[in-house]
Amino acid sequence: MELEVTYMPQHERESIIAQTVKNYGGKLMSFIRPKVRNTEDAEDILQEVWYQFSNLTNIDDIANVGGWLFRVSNNKIIDKYRKKTTENLEDFVYEDDDGSFSIKDILLLDDSENPELLLFRDEVWKQLFTALEELPEKQRIAFVHTEIEGKKLQEVADEQGENIKTIISRKNYAMKHLRNRMAGLYKDLKE
Repeated sequence: MELEVTYMPQHERESIIAQTVKNYGGKLMSFIRPKVRNTEDAEDILQEVWYQFSNLTNIDDIANVGGWLFRVSNNKIIDKYRKKTTENLEDFVYEDDDGSFSIKDILLLDDSENPELLLFRDEVWKQLFTALEELPEKQRIAFVHTEIEGKKLQEVADEQGENIKTIISRKNYAMKHLRNRMAGLYKDLKE
């Protein structure tokens, strides 16, 4: 028995895409914008979502288009956050005689096929957030804004009404604390 493959006419496909953009464009932007650093990032993510949607071969098979669009948007936000986290966590590098690896290598491990790696990565995240909670509030804010959210030091200084040197100092204290706290975890990794 042969499967019958049906193709949607191009004009019908374009009509569905246009109507979907009209119905969900504003809603998706409202969903994405508060979760990213600036409007340009939100627009980039939205463009990626529309690109992925327009390249689907089975648009008419999606039962809940809205749910699909919001799920893809959320995944794109997470991907952007992971990419930014990867770039900003470069400072957390453990070096020994055998070589080096960074905390980003652990935090972004591919755990899709290995539940043990998933558990381990979750433990690293837990330790990181526990260490962050131990910091004085102003140091934690300086670290989170610059290293996790990707804000520039001057931007954080302006927001806090502080001198940039004060923000740099707070961030450096935070980095030192986190390196010390994460050193034990690195040591456990090597054993």
